[in-house]
Amino acid sequence: MLRLLQLEEPAKTAWKSSKQNLSHGNSSQVGASSGSKRRHEPDGAVNEQTLELWPEQTTVSFDEDEDQNSFPDGGLPAYMALLGSFMGLLPVWGVMNSLGALEGYISTHQLASSSSSGVSWIFSIYLTLFSSSCVLTGAYFDRNGGFVPLCVGSLVFVGGIFATGNCQTIWQFILAFSVVVGLATGALTTPLIGVVATWFSRKRAMATSVATIGGSLGGIVFPLMLKNLYGEVGFPWAMRILGFVCLACLSIACLFARVNDSAKPANIEFSSRSEKTRYYIFGSFKLSYFKDLKYLLTTAAFSLAENSIMGTNTFIASYAMKRGNSEGQAFTMITVSNAVQILGRYIPGYISDKYTGRFNTVIVMSCLTGVANLVLLLPFGGNSKVLWTYMVLYGFMSGSVMSLTAVCVAQISRTRDFGKRYSTSYLLSAIMTLPIIPVCGALIGKGSVAEYNHFIIFTSILILVGSASYLAARYLCVGFSWCKF
Repeated sequence: MLRLLQLEEPAKTAWKSSKQNLSHGNSSQVGASSGSKRRHEPDGAVNEQTLELWPEQTTVSFDEDEDQNSFPDGGLPAYMALLGSFMGLLPVWGVMNSLGALEGYISTHQLASSSSSGVSWIFSIYLTLFSSSCVLTGAYFDRNGGFVPLCVGSLVFVGGIFATGNCQTIWQFILAFSVVVGLATGALTTPLIGVVATWFSRKRAMATSVATIGGSLGGIVFPLMLKNLYGEVGFPWAMRILGFVCLACLSIACLFARVNDSAKPANIEFSSRSEKTRYYIFGSFKLSYFKDLKYLLTTAAFSLAENSIMGTNTFIASYAMKRGNSEGQAFTMITVSNAVQILGRYIPGYISDKYTGRFNTVIVMSCLTGVANLVLLLPFGGNSKVLWTYMVLYGFMSGSVMSLTAVCVAQISRTRDFGKRYSTSYLLSAIMTLPIIPVCGALIGKGSVAEYNHFIIFTSILILVGSASYLAARYLCVGFSWCKF
C-alpha cells in the first residue's frame, strides 16, 4: 500500500538507508506528483522513495547531507545569532521599507522640478543593485561565514547614508543612495538571512520571520523619525542621525550574527590567490541552478512578488498625498503598514512551520495581496477609511510574502548551498527590478489618479503571476494533492 507522506522541508524528505536499499534493487522511480512514499515488502522491509527536490541528485542521504543534529533549533548560541540577524535587518531592510518616506520628501523638495519617471530611477537602481549584490557574498558566506561581509558592508552602508544627506540632484542621489547603499544592502542581506538557516531547520520559517521583523521595526521607526527630523534639523542632519542609528544596530549584528560551524561545509583548498578570487566571484552564483525548473519557478515567483511589493512601497506615500492626505498622514500610513508587517511576518511563519507549509502559505498570501490591490485600492483608494484598511491588510500580507521567500528557496536547497542558491536567485530579481520600477514611474507619469490606477493594475498583475509561479513550483514538488509543503 502506498502512503503519501508530508513534505515539511528538504531534510525530512531524506531517508537513512537509501543507498543500501538501492543496491538491493528495491527502489523504483519517483512519481512526478508525489512526495515520499513507502512500500511494504513481504519480508517486512520498508523502502522509501523521495522526490528530487535538489538538482542533479536523485536521492538524498539523511546522514550524509542534512543531519538534523546539525541544527539546534534553539539554545543560547542560536538565539544570539537570531538577535544579530534581527539587529542587522533592522537598518538594512528598515531603510528599504522606508523608501516611501524618502521618495515622498525628495520628490517635493530637492527634486520637485523632476518627473516621477526620473525620480523612480533612483529607487530602481537601488533595488537592482541590492538584488544583484546579494550574489557577491554568497560563496564567501558558505565557506567562511558572515563576519567579514557584515563588517565591510556595514561601513559602506553607513557611509552611503551619510553621503545621501548632501545630495541635491538625481545623479547625486543615484551615486550615494542607489549605488553605495544599494550595493551594501545586498552584500549584508545574504549573511544576515543565511546565518539563521545554519541554526534552525524545523523552526526555520518562524526564526526567519522573527529576524525579518527587524526590517519591519525599522520601517516603523525610520519614517516617524525622519518626518520629525526633516522639520527640526533639515534633510542633511536627518540622514546623518539615521546613519548613526544604523551604525549602532549593525555593530550588534557584527558581534552576534555568527554561523553554526557544524553546518558549514569543509573548507576548499586553493592553489593560488587568483583561483580563490575566481571562486568568490564566480562561485557565488551558478546559472546551472536555473536548469532545475522548481528552482527557476520559485525564483521567478519571489522576484515578481518582491518587485510588486517594492514598487507599491516606493510610491504609496505619493499616491496617498494625491488622494488628499497630508504628507504627515502619508508617512503615518507607511508606519502603520510596517507595524502590521510584524504580525504578518511572525504569524504566517509560525502557521507555515506548524500546520500549512511554506509554499502553501506564500501562495495564498501573495494571491490575497494582488486581490486587495484590485478590490480595495483601485476602486476605493480615494476613500480615507478604505485606504487605511488597505494599508493594514497590505502590511500583513506583504510582510508574510517577504518573510517566506528565503525559506521557500531554502526548502528546495541543501543548507550547505543555500548562500549560493539564495544569491543566484537575486540575479533574476535584479534583471526584473531594473525595468519594473521605472515602468511604475512611467505609468504614474504626471501623477493623475487615472495614471496611478494604471500603476496599481500593473503591480497587481506582477504579484498574481508570482503567486501562480509559486503554485507551479509546488506542483512540480508534490502535485496538486494537499500536503504540508
